[in-house]
Amino acid sequence: MTVIVLTTCPPGLRGFLTRWLLEISAGVFIGNPSARVRDLLWNEVQQYAGQGRALLAHTTNNEQGFTFRTHDHAWHPTDHEGLTLIRRPNKQPPQASGGPKPGWSNAAKRRRFGRG
Repeated sequence: MTVIVLTTCPPGLRGFLTRWLLEISAGVFIGNPSARVRDLLWNEVQQYAGQGRALLAHTTNNEQGFTFRTHDHAWHPTDHEGLTLIRRPNKQPPQASGGPKPGWSNAAKRRRFGRG
């Protein structure tokens, strides 16, 4: 089984993928092509995705039973003791739990943290 998810990619790329895969939702393609066809499709996706993002997940013979590849994603696959996990970048520093978050109204601050 192969799944390709496209985000903000050109419509022509979506049309190209419908030749070999079934589009079950906008930008979500599934099918069961051979490994050779899957790799050729992924090369085309990487070449024509433009500013869009793409994700490929397919079955394989490993502990998880699947593997995945990403193109222009902020989240990256990382191997951790034989398991592939997603590493998400932490762009914001952790907030102190004692005070209000930025953007809270004065009424919400008083209601949550008291009048003092």
